[in-house]
Amino acid sequence: MKSAETAGGPLIIQSDRTIMLEVAHPDYTDCRDFLASFAELVKSPEFIHTYKVTPLSLWNAAALEIPPDDIIDGLHRFARYPPPANVLIDIKAWYDAYGRLILEKASEGRLQLRVIDPLIINRLRQDQDLAPFWLEQTEDGFLVDAAERGNLKQALIKAGYPVKDLCGYLAGTQLEFMLRSTDSDGASFALRDYQTDAVDAFYQSGSVTGGSGIIVLPCGSGKTIIGLGIITQVASQTLIITTNNVSVHQWRSELLQKTTLGEDQIGEFTGITKNIKPVTITTYQMLTYRRNKEAPMKNMALFSAGNWGLIIYDEVHTLPAPVFRATTEIQARRRLGLTATLVREDGKEDEVFALIGPKRYDVPWKTLESRGYIAEAICTEYRLPLPPDEELKYAYATKRQRFRIASENSAKLDLVDELISNHTQDSILVIGQYIDQLERIAKLLNLPLITGKTKHAEREILYAQFREGALPVLTVSKVANFAVDLPDASVMIQISGTFGSRQEEAQRLGRILRPKKQPSHFYTLVSKGTDEQSFAVNRQLFLVEQGYKYQIRYYDG
Repeated sequence: MKSAETAGGPLIIQSDRTIMLEVAHPDYTDCRDFLASFAELVKSPEFIHTYKVTPLSLWNAAALEIPPDDIIDGLHRFARYPPPANVLIDIKAWYDAYGRLILEKASEGRLQLRVIDPLIINRLRQDQDLAPFWLEQTEDGFLVDAAERGNLKQALIKAGYPVKDLCGYLAGTQLEFMLRSTDSDGASFALRDYQTDAVDAFYQSGSVTGGSGIIVLPCGSGKTIIGLGIITQVASQTLIITTNNVSVHQWRSELLQKTTLGEDQIGEFTGITKNIKPVTITTYQMLTYRRNKEAPMKNMALFSAGNWGLIIYDEVHTLPAPVFRATTEIQARRRLGLTATLVREDGKEDEVFALIGPKRYDVPWKTLESRGYIAEAICTEYRLPLPPDEELKYAYATKRQRFRIASENSAKLDLVDELISNHTQDSILVIGQYIDQLERIAKLLNLPLITGKTKHAEREILYAQFREGALPVLTVSKVANFAVDLPDASVMIQISGTFGSRQEEAQRLGRILRPKKQPSHFYTLVSKGTDEQSFAVNRQLFLVEQGYKYQIRYYDG
């Protein structure tokens, strides 16, 4: 006979809108995937995971058109005890808030903000921060200057009112081309089913309800390919912004290999080459470059240099503030954000929602793994003590110094050496935060090293040798966190990181997720009983949220 404790579902829903999920329950996996569609993971110790329902999580669910009744029914189905009435009311209210403010074209240079709820109209009329936006009050809303489209959406979401933007988009200069059925190497090529679904979810047949938003998929699942599919649907000049020059070259290579675009139609705008073509690829660093703090960011003019019909923000979670500001001015252009995780360490997820668009498509990582589209990954954290002399330094150090002392624990060297010896048949990346630490490990273990100081040509040679198997082990700094295509990498040894960054954890895991016959291994090395271990708990949140089991092992040399 089942006890009262185990007779019900895996969820305990509390009146403060936190939801606790029992990991050992047989319905854990189904319930975890259900929660991911409308709630945010807060913490994940061994036995109970805690989620939080927020306005932003519900607005994204509304944008994905997940029926609210499905959310309510699911909570009843998985709940151990009846869900508190106030939680169900809040869920419905927050969900319904998306779509109550609708922005539409009115006349030349003017937009109509139509407000469905009369109570909200009164609140907006009394809000002094919003008053400068109103050109004129109408029966059901306000007229606003079309140039303020982005600023208004940003201000309204800060006030708790998401805007459904139905103003449509400028077509941009037409650019006709197609995806190849056979790539330039002679291999057959076609979008996978989920990639096609992602393209359709974003574009929505060219209607005003589509054309802006974010696609969330793991590294190695082909987000670049989805980008190509969307460019062909939009069929107009496109600006692609990514994280580094390596990624610029990868986008160019994919465009040439898998579309009918010619070399004369694809331009690179980098520190090395500055060509503006129908499809132009640049970096965030290039856009925000200036000679000194007082000098203007002249390259921001690239946003208006072409008649773009589409702007793609690769790794959209890394958007720097100046690009946010520029994006407020280009709301008439279609905008696509690509990312493995919407988590931002600065908490500006709401600004990404307002200015790029809502989440349009998302698939749990473990779902793609189960279908063979990304590799199975085994995640292990090794905890090792500080040597006595470093322990003494740690004890007397400031809080910030303590984290670095723990991160650079010299005992990690022996463990790195041992892990490399255990994976002689694998392609291994050793990655870390601190250049001094990486240089010591690279020197003592005779490993090649790539950092931000490594010249671009040398980076390309080392990456190529790693891809070809000539280099079985490569040491890299955080320059390899983003948009580096190393399909054969199967082991990641993380010796240090950026405090508790969940976003960085997602990117680093993604480096080893290209499909393989054998599981990939993700190792994290942390100093036992230190601040580094505390921060590692937050990094684990992302892995657990995606369904990965996280093994803990102790290492004493």
